[in-house]
Parts: sequence; structure tokens; C-alpha cells
Amino acid sequence: MSTRATWKPHTTHVDLDAQHRNKLPDSVFAFPHQRKEPLTDASHVRNAIARFDQVDDVTDADREQAFANVKKAAAHFDVEMEASSWRDLGEPKH
Repeated sequence: MSTRATWKPHTTHVDLDAQHRNKLPDSVFAFPHQRKEPLTDASHVRNAIARFDQVDDVTDADREQAFANVKKAAAHFDVEMEASSWRDLGEPKH
């Protein structure tokens, strides 16, 4: 069973300092409930892929959702992504 992505592109580019980050909708984050790993451009998508296994305090279900979101954002921003599962991105911390 595949998890449906909740990620949606954010059309207005903002600096991701704390003030502006708080104004972003949940739908631009890989982990929307925790508001972790914003996916606002190709650079942030690559960063989310590289740091995916470093995100703390999330469940496997959260990781599944985040992976679907990263995959959708990667396609949107034309970022190459070879992983077929979030488990391919490293060993999550528990």
C-alpha cells in the first residue's frame, strides 16, 4: 500500500528564517505534522534526501508520508532520486 503525498508547491519564495518558516503551510514540509524538512526548492529537496535518516522523533508512518512528499517534490523540482523506499535513505534513529 502506497502512502499518498500531501506536499504541494509553494509559489512564493521566502527566506526560511524562523519568522518566515512559521508562515509556510504544512503542505510544504516533508514531515507536515512536525513541520520538519521544508521542500520549497530543489536545494531543500536535496537536503531533505541527504538528511532524511537524521530526523528525530518521528514514526515509521511519518517517514513513509515524508518519503512520498520528498518524492513528489523531487519530481516537481527535477531532482534525481534513486531511492524507492524511505528505508533506502539510511538507517533511522530510534
